[in-house]
Amino acid sequence: MERHFEHELDALKALLLTMGGEAERQLDLAIRALVERDSAFAEQVIAGDAVIDEREKEVDRHVVELIVRESPMARDLRLVITAIKIAPGLERVADHAVNIAEQALTLNRLPPLKPFVTLPRMAERATAMVREALDAFIRNDSGAARQVIARDSIVDAMHEEIFREVLTYMMEDPRTIPRGLALLLVARSLERVADQGTNIAEHVVYLVEGQDIRHQHGEGGPA
Repeated sequence: MERHFEHELDALKALLLTMGGEAERQLDLAIRALVERDSAFAEQVIAGDAVIDEREKEVDRHVVELIVRESPMARDLRLVITAIKIAPGLERVADHAVNIAEQALTLNRLPPLKPFVTLPRMAERATAMVREALDAFIRNDSGAARQVIARDSIVDAMHEEIFREVLTYMMEDPRTIPRGLALLLVARSLERVADQGTNIAEHVVYLVEGQDIRHQHGEGGPA
């Protein structure tokens, strides 16, 4: 029975890893749609969102079946509950990828406002936070999770940098406002992706250490 339960837990972790990989690919495609001005990538992201939604439901079903069938106790129960909290965060990452893809469709019809420099780096940082937070969950590594949380301020700083720069463009030339607003929405979505990485990491710290550290650092929250 114990070996069967461990197998079920491994299957649950594998399902979350699959979901995380799919969300990461969605985000990568959305950024490529923007940077490479390829609207076909954006359409792929929008069309693929339903897959992530179904994956979240699959995680929910797996967790419910585990609880009903195996009646896990103590730490095992915390792990299962953590999994069902992580899945919505990954689904929201995919939602933010869709938001970025939609802005890319708008921007790709207009002349470029400026070369992309900070946005791709911000996307890399935010994506890495989600990936590494999920990896920390798989490995039960609260130290790695805390490192993810500490990097949230870096993405916040990039968000502020983009906001200031784009705002300058819009103030100097009102004709740039539609493009500027679209870029600000993209940057906001990436900042929220990083928030989801932070949220997942906080769940990992609670799972491993039993310490609830939510709302103890900076501002922001679930998106």
